[in-house]
Amino acid sequence: MKHIFKQGSNPEQPVLLLLHGTGGTERDLLPLADLIAPTASVLGVRGNVSENGMPRFFRRLAEGVFDEPDLIARTHELNAFLDAAAVEYGFDRSNIVTVGYSNGANIAASLLFHDAQSLKGAILHHAMVPLRSIELPNLTGTSVFMASGSNDPIVPRAESEELGQLLTDAGAEVELLWENNGHQLTASEAQAAAAWFQRHF
Repeated sequence: MKHIFKQGSNPEQPVLLLLHGTGGTERDLLPLADLIAPTASVLGVRGNVSENGMPRFFRRLAEGVFDEPDLIARTHELNAFLDAAAVEYGFDRSNIVTVGYSNGANIAASLLFHDAQSLKGAILHHAMVPLRSIELPNLTGTSVFMASGSNDPIVPRAESEELGQLLTDAGAEVELLWENNGHQLTASEAQAAAAWFQRHF
């Protein structure tokens, strides 16, 4: 997978896995990583799927309708890539916190749904429920921060609440921030994510 790795100055901090939204690149969320944990190592990844020339992490059939077999396959692909990247760059595979926005947040949630060991924590900006067809693993010990917009035209409020509840029921510690905004990633939710990260990591 096309990616960028930046070695941080504090090897004790989790590696930040950056997962962009539709049409983004592996560099999109680098400013967010600098805000959240400026001394952490960063792994920015570009999605392998192209939708009309726009990079994505998995295919969709329509707005908000996921191609589930592709989502499952791409989730396993990303998880295997993380295994390989940990070896290549010499970081602790069990110490990854993802920062995902929109499509990137959806595949980050899918990682959690499939493999309790995939991520130590997750910052999910404007995420949807990735799948309703699988039973979640035991996510006890996993911390999740969710930021959602009460006027988001793409992710209905009930969708965010359902995702938060599914993760909570699986044992994750979930904090859900609501803003009176749409689908955009705002500066205030980024600052809230940074504060959450400092409290947990």
